Amino acid sequence: MQNEYKVCFLRINLLLAAAALAFWSYGAPVPAAVALWVGAFWLLLTATLLDFTLRRSRDLSWQLLTILLLLYLIVADPERHGILVWVWAAFFMLPQSRMMLTFNVLGTAISWVLVALVTPMDQALLLLLALGILSLLAYAQSRKLVDVHGSSVRQRLRLIPGLNLWAGEQLLRDLNREQIRAKRENIHAEVMIVHVKRHQLWSCAQRLCNLTYDFESVYRLDGSTLAVLLLCADRQDMAERRSRLCSALPGDIRCQYVVLSELSSEITLESLTRQSLAIEEPTECCP
Repeated sequence: MQNEYKVCFLRINLLLAAAALAFWSYGAPVPAAVALWVGAFWLLLTATLLDFTLRRSRDLSWQLLTILLLLYLIVADPERHGILVWVWAAFFMLPQSRMMLTFNVLGTAISWVLVALVTPMDQALLLLLALGILSLLAYAQSRKLVDVHGSSVRQRLRLIPGLNLWAGEQLLRDLNREQIRAKRENIHAEVMIVHVKRHQLWSCAQRLCNLTYDFESVYRLDGSTLAVLLLCADRQDMAERRSRLCSALPGDIRCQYVVLSELSSEITLESLTRQSLAIEEPTECCP
């Protein structure tokens, strides 16, 4: 229910932003009006058609489109839209790759030059100083949050809300606990390694989450590898369970398994991904 409220809040904000851009287009020059209506339509389409999962996408094309729209507005009418130059500082607060950071720096520089051409020199220099300081502070704060909190938070959050899908670091913490549990309760526990194609990762992860029990979890080891912690009464039940899970996945998926009791105490995500474990060679359960 909480996630539904968050999604609703996001949609309302996007719709309000679209309405604001449409309202601002009245009286604007034709080139600027076109950019404003493109931005309004894009926000409207995002709010009404996209399925929000509250998981930040690694595809940063939306940032690039926003940068281009903002730069086009300032180029179209620097005197009317000069105030938008302050929006660049907000862009530096976003998580971004080096490529996006480069685009933001270039966009900020070009925008300042255009605004400076229609502004007295002393005001333009003051604008440059204030914008530079604000952008540096915003970027420093975003890096601080990522470095201090980002890694540990990402490792402990569900990758898809409502599903037992976790980052690979969580698997390392769960292995020892499940090894102790399996020994104490005399049950059979395994880690099933699932190799997928990159475009199949999230769909396969959701399918595995739906097929596993609430006390079991699925983990993303990297962009093409998933892991599943499975618990059964004995080896025979586990073999049947593993076969059902593999048969529910696409035919070109490769699955391998490792018994928890045979795992090395020095296990790492890299060794799991490569299957270079110091145990017997895992058996493939899918073609």
